[in-house]
Amino acid sequence: MSAVIKYRQLLLLSMAVLLLGGCTVVEPWERDVLARPEMSLDASPLDAAIDDHIYFSKEGSSGGRGFGGGGCGCN
Repeated sequence: MSAVIKYRQLLLLSMAVLLLGGCTVVEPWERDVLARPEMSLDASPLDAAIDDHIYFSKEGSSGGRGFGGGGCGCN
């Protein structure tokens, strides 16, 4: 049984090392590369704008698209 626990600990440790290996400090002169339009989360800004327009028209409000609730108090 202890071999299974050691295997799990080794697996968790290796996963943590791999995940933390992606953390880095971005210098100010490197941020221009990350601010390019190609790096945005929306694949198509036009589609996102149309979706926003439809959403806000149906909800009768603006903002708050990222979380539940429509201003009525129900989540």
